[in-house]
Amino acid sequence: MDYIELKCQITPFSEDIADILMAELGEVDYESFTQTDDTVEAYIQAPLFDMKKVEELTINHLPNFNFSYTHKIIESQDWNALWESNFQPVIIDDKVVIRASFHTDTPKVPYDIVIDPKMSFGTGHHSTTSLMVQHILETNLEGKTVLDMGCGTSLLAILASKRNAIRIDAIDIDEWPYNNSLENIKNNGTKNISVFLGDASLLKGKTYDVVLANINRNILVNDMKHYVACLPKNGQLIMSGFYTEDLPHIQKEAEKNNMTYVSHKVDKNWVAVRFIKE
Repeated sequence: MDYIELKCQITPFSEDIADILMAELGEVDYESFTQTDDTVEAYIQAPLFDMKKVEELTINHLPNFNFSYTHKIIESQDWNALWESNFQPVIIDDKVVIRASFHTDTPKVPYDIVIDPKMSFGTGHHSTTSLMVQHILETNLEGKTVLDMGCGTSLLAILASKRNAIRIDAIDIDEWPYNNSLENIKNNGTKNISVFLGDASLLKGKTYDVVLANINRNILVNDMKHYVACLPKNGQLIMSGFYTEDLPHIQKEAEKNNMTYVSHKVDKNWVAVRFIKE
């Protein structure tokens, strides 16, 4: 599969606007992103590329900023070299290292996770993923069952396994993350993770002690009732993929579903929040 690399130069540049742009592009099928001093590089499957859709997105959602664009085809055989050149190891709280299989000179920490992401979201570089990792590090998963909803690379599922969860299900709606998850799970030797291709309809009749969902605000609000239905009393729901200004809306929906707010973390205006079932 060939991809399109879209370069978006932002004037005036700010990291907050770059984050918003990446989130908006993610809503229109862009799968992976890198960021430089004033540019966001976004990648989408070539058949899905629509320049008009990108221009409408920035005009409607970011009208006070100027954007200039260039794009080129990335042939499938070139993709690995591209992401290898951009993917640097991530260290979180001196407890987790997230690295690719070709990284060998990394610090010794309790949790060493090998992720070869290719086009899947979830390498720890983005604030939402690192915030979710921090929540997982604070959660006792010993002997617990866990759901990683919208799993991407299955990084969160792999960390849950390494923190002694007894069983983990990882679900994503897209085939590429599904296949990438299988590869990453094998590379980490985490044998208690099952991967499924689909959406929240797969959750009927399932139960989990902890549900992890790093997706986006609209999906979280729409599907929260399905996540909550999987949880027993005192089960935990940890979610990210939205901004600080969205937290009241997320909290209101959680409370409608008999969830109690516990805490939240913020990084670069992104939020990860924890709830517990009453």
